[in-house]
Amino acid sequence: MSRTVQALWLVVALLVVPAASFGGVAVSITIAPPVLPVYSQPLCPGAGYIWTPGYWAYGPYGYYWVPGTWVFSPFIGALWTPGYWGWGDGVYIWHGGYWGPQVGFYGGINYGFGYIGVGYGGGYWNRGSFYYNRAVNNVNQSVVRNVYSRSVINNASSNRVSYNGGTGGMTARPTAAETTAARERRSGPTAAQEQLQRTASTNRGQLASVNHGRPATVAAARPETFSARQTAAQATANRATTRNRATARNNVATSSQARRTTNSAETRRTTTTAQAARQSTVSRRTVGGTTRATRPSTSHPTVANTAHATRQPTTHQRAVSHTVSRPVQHTAPRASSARPAAATHNRTLAAHSTSHSAPSQNTARNAEAPTRHSAAAQPHASGPAQHSSAPAHTAAPRKEGGHG
Repeated sequence: MSRTVQALWLVVALLVVPAASFGGVAVSITIAPPVLPVYSQPLCPGAGYIWTPGYWAYGPYGYYWVPGTWVFSPFIGALWTPGYWGWGDGVYIWHGGYWGPQVGFYGGINYGFGYIGVGYGGGYWNRGSFYYNRAVNNVNQSVVRNVYSRSVINNASSNRVSYNGGTGGMTARPTAAETTAARERRSGPTAAQEQLQRTASTNRGQLASVNHGRPATVAAARPETFSARQTAAQATANRATTRNRATARNNVATSSQARRTTNSAETRRTTTTAQAARQSTVSRRTVGGTTRATRPSTSHPTVANTAHATRQPTTHQRAVSHTVSRPVQHTAPRASSARPAAATHNRTLAAHSTSHSAPSQNTARNAEAPTRHSAAAQPHASGPAQHSSAPAHTAAPRKEGGHG
């Protein structure tokens, strides 16, 4: 009895260990992967291509979808065993896919397109050529000649669970044939497949946290197509980023130049304002003990000219100085004394014109009077001395009395 139990445990170990080790355990995580998305298969590119279904991989930013694609077989007779997530030791472990002459265990996951959880119903090799089952594959018979049609019973068509074991996972276990397949000659993913996975890991649209189970790209005709498209998109994004950065730098430079220009203009305005303020500031200087203010830019009379003008006698004051018999003080007379003085002067002129019989003498004397009167109108620095010596008109009252 005990030997029977030990033999059973040995069989279980042989069934479980190869599935984990041959698959290349790479990642373990405590969060179950999302369900498989529903999508259509691209057209087969040509003979010799084998369909590899898409799957959820795990990276630094969580689960991301690696698109399903047609991959050219690495050798004649090669078949693809998809990878799968399996529960074990409290974590979900990724068991990577591989190429071999037989399809091995892939967790009972229904990936579709001939991968119904057990084996592969999408085609087979015969005499060095691969024959495609058009019942589950999208092939163009004008391009692919080796085609047949056979229905594939899919008992788990509505089940989209993407992991084996654990809560809600598939309960499938490896068969004897699948265990044997895991021991046969096999090879890992091709370089194109590895590049496809790397490219998908860098695409935000493939992240489950971003697409919520609906990847931006679920399938590609070939790995190179997806990688080239993503590389071109990434290059475009990089160019856009470079342009944006260049634009940002130009904007910063323009803003800096504008600020420098504004500061320069402000400095010039400040300097000009300061210079104008200095020019308009009244400059003080003393001339003969009198403080004079000078504004070079003004057209108004200066204080010095105003002071000089107040020292010059008015025409009315000069007229009064000619009518009095004694030297007139250069104090400005009152307004009431100006009119009688002018009347006396007029009577004196009338007396001269009637008392003298010689017209020529009166004419000569009258001609001299305006001349002397005009000469008195000229400004003199020594005004009182000049006006006190006016001889002609001061004697007029005495001559008028002599004629009477």
